[in-house]
Amino acid sequence: MAHDHSHSHSAPAHSFNAAFAIGIALNTTYVLFEVIFGLLGHSLALLADAGHNLSDVLGLLLAWGASAMAKSAPTKRRTYGLRGSSILAALFNAIFLLISVGAIVWEALRRFKAPADVAATTVIWVSLLGIAINTATALMFMSGRERDLNIRGAFLHMAADAAISAGVVIAGFAILWTGRTWIDPVMSLLISAIIIWGTWDLLRESTNLALQAVPKNIQPEKVERYLEQLPGVAKVHDLHIWAMSTTETALTVHLVKPDGAIDDEFLAQVCEDLQHDFQIGHVTIQLECGSGAHACRQEPDHAV
Repeated sequence: MAHDHSHSHSAPAHSFNAAFAIGIALNTTYVLFEVIFGLLGHSLALLADAGHNLSDVLGLLLAWGASAMAKSAPTKRRTYGLRGSSILAALFNAIFLLISVGAIVWEALRRFKAPADVAATTVIWVSLLGIAINTATALMFMSGRERDLNIRGAFLHMAADAAISAGVVIAGFAILWTGRTWIDPVMSLLISAIIIWGTWDLLRESTNLALQAVPKNIQPEKVERYLEQLPGVAKVHDLHIWAMSTTETALTVHLVKPDGAIDDEFLAQVCEDLQHDFQIGHVTIQLECGSGAHACRQEPDHAV
């Protein structure tokens, strides 16, 4: 029985260090701005939003830290380095977003029972600034949101904040025109529903990756079909595909090759095809002759 291992690593993802640094600086400044005007204008809404935006700054720091940790070199104890930290950061950011929405919903429901005066003009101007800052920050992460789940978490944080600020502006104008303070909590509930809808996919996908499920963009049936059609391969078993990080995917598989030939050119071509066609960059292949006297323990479908 022949064994061979072939590894191919994908190129590192585009660096978003500048985007993280600028986004954190802008949003930290905005938090301080909200606190100052919230205190001067006696606006509980602005102070509450400052607390919410502070959680987003922490979310950006978490995503940035995980992005840096994912590039760490492997060690004898952590043989994949800290690549998995980007998956955990995406998961935690989804949870942080939902917790933040929960706080907004709680405050909105409380204000239905105890309406509060809203300093509409102050809130409008501060929120307009929030739209500009959060939209600019979100746009810096837009290009990477499809390729990297961790970057998508940062993007959703900023996009959600931009949506919240836009809703606050609309509610502020509506309150100025009508004097009806219940518009504020109604708008908060509407925006919360939109954020939950947009965050749910991030939560589901990051949870799946944390549990080593096949990434959403890969169809395992097509991968298996490709492997089965390779020249000289009689059977494929023990196929596993999982995410090493939010940008790197790994695969291990046993290929039954009755001729018993260890062909480096064959292995190199398989790795190249898997990278090009399926974005699977870390490949480990075990070649077997399929001898009945020494059957592979991992061959049954139920074996893990």
